[in-house]
Parts: sequence; C-alpha cells; structure tokens
Amino acid sequence: MDTPEALTMLDTLDALDARLIDRLQGGFPLVSRPYAATGRSLGLGEDGLIRRLRALLHAGVLSRFGPMYQIERLGGCFVLAALAAPEARFDEVAAAVNALPAVAHNYRREHRLNMWFVLAADSAAAIDAARRGIELVTGLEVNLFPKEREYFVGMRFQVGGAAPVGAAAGARRAGEPAVLSEDDRRLIRATQAGLPLCRYPYRDIARQLGWAEAEVTARLARWLEQGVVRRIGAVPNHYAIGYRANGMAVFDVADEQVDALGAQLGGLDAVSHCYRRPRRPGWPYNLFAMLHGSERPAVLAAVDDARALLGEACRGHEVLFSSRILKKTGLRL
Repeated sequence: MDTPEALTMLDTLDALDARLIDRLQGGFPLVSRPYAATGRSLGLGEDGLIRRLRALLHAGVLSRFGPMYQIERLGGCFVLAALAAPEARFDEVAAAVNALPAVAHNYRREHRLNMWFVLAADSAAAIDAARRGIELVTGLEVNLFPKEREYFVGMRFQVGGAAPVGAAAGARRAGEPAVLSEDDRRLIRATQAGLPLCRYPYRDIARQLGWAEAEVTARLARWLEQGVVRRIGAVPNHYAIGYRANGMAVFDVADEQVDALGAQLGGLDAVSHCYRRPRRPGWPYNLFAMLHGSERPAVLAAVDDARALLGEACRGHEVLFSSRILKKTGLRL
C-alpha cells in the first residue's frame, strides 16, 4: 500500500526513458520485429529498447506493455464500487476487500465514502456475488456505480506530470460483446498480461498457441479495428512519472444535458476517464471524470475549467483526491 507521493520516480528517468514513455502509449506495430521498428524511431537499437522496457517494468514506472483489452467487448463486466470504512477498521476492511480476486483496483479517497474499488467479473451475477461477499465479511454497505455511458477513455500521460495529452472524445456506448471462439480466448489469455520482451514477440506467442505468426497479428489488427483492443503499447504508472495529484471529480448534471456535456468534458486535456453513472441515495452525482496533475492546484484548476464548461446545467460537484493505492492489478478475462 503506497501513497502517490512515494511512487514518484522522475529522478531515475533519463531523457530517452521519458521520450520512450511519451511515445509508446499506443501504436505499437504489428510487424514481425516491432521492437526494431519502434527502436529506429527513437534512435535506439532493438535490444536497447527491450532492455529499457524491461527495466521500466521492473521498476514499476510502467504497469504493463501490450494490448489494452476492452473488457466489456470480451463479455465481461466491471463496476466501480465504494464503501465508507470506519477509520479504526480501515486497514482491516482494505485487506478483506483486496483479498477478493474480483477486486482489480482499490484506492483510498478523501471523502465519507473513503474506499473506491473496481469489481471485475465475467457476469453481472458474479459482480453481485462479490458485492454481497464484501458486505458479509465487512458488515458495510457496498455502493455500486455501474457505467451507463462512456464519453472518453485514453489520455496519454507525459513524463513530468504537466500538459497531459487528451484526444477528441465522442460520447459512445461500449458496443455489443464480441463473439469469441476458444482460439480467441487463448490469444487473449496469452497477451492480456503483456507482450513478450523479445525480438519476435508475436512469433513467440504464436509458438505457444501452435499458430502461424500471421494469425496472431491478423487477429490483433482486427480487434483494434473493432474496438476489442483499445490500443497496444505502454501503460505508465502515472504516479511514478509525476502525476502526484489525482482526483475523481463528480458532478450533478441535469439528465437531459448530461450526454452532450459529458462528451465535451471528456475532451479536456486533464481528463483520462469520463463516464455517466447512476445517482444513489445521498449521492446526487451522475457525471464522473478522473483528473490528473503534477500537484493539487493543477487538478483544482482543471475542475474549475470543467465547472465552467458545464455551466448552469451543473447543480453541484465534489473532488475526491486519491491518498493511498490499496490494490492495483489489471482487468483480466
């Protein structure tokens, strides 16, 4: 369990590391020797790039490197959840929540609802079973905030924690789950933890599966086009590269305007995720956005920008800053 401040590792990165992290958050090529092709664009040899990626992963500067799957398109589901843990029991409750395999991420946030986590499973029934299991063990109510609409996912984090790079965002639904064959599932299981760090990563995967290399790259290319894979590349630990302040901003926006305004909110540079979620008793907020900056004033300035954009349609808001990382693992099939 770490504080965001403890994870900043900027002093350990050189200029080439920084350029590598900034450039490799997407667009990794589907060619036979992708590290060689990418290394040339960075002025690095193939083996040099592989060594640097391995070192950045080992140090925790990168969380993973490989395909980013859209879990809902794979037939799974994930739900944001929160509970109010009494301070005297906080660590005990966190341990109980983290012990559940369905819990992928867990953060302490500065709010009455002070523990926020993601439940990931292969069905809504399994999500509900996980919720009931946590309530049984802890004696605390778990509030579920399922995604109703996705406006934006995908900010690229720049080393240093300043001037994050957003992208044009359009309100969209996740789409219907893809129809997956057993071979599809085998490929997902072989790649969801990341790509091999070797000269021929796709050939290495193909050999594991008993396939031709071209079959691996063709399926990944098709999934990129269909949105089953969001992107192929690096996932930085944003705390480690300078984003010390991370706040979940929540807004109470008029229902008839939330979709149009949510799409605009997702276009702000500081936003990495933006969703519509349901209101709950005592929780009037229906628009959620994750905001990131090098320090809290930068995040609060971004919240001011968001509030100005939402205008009179916004009847209230709060910012829940992250203060501890309690658990962080990937969402897996």
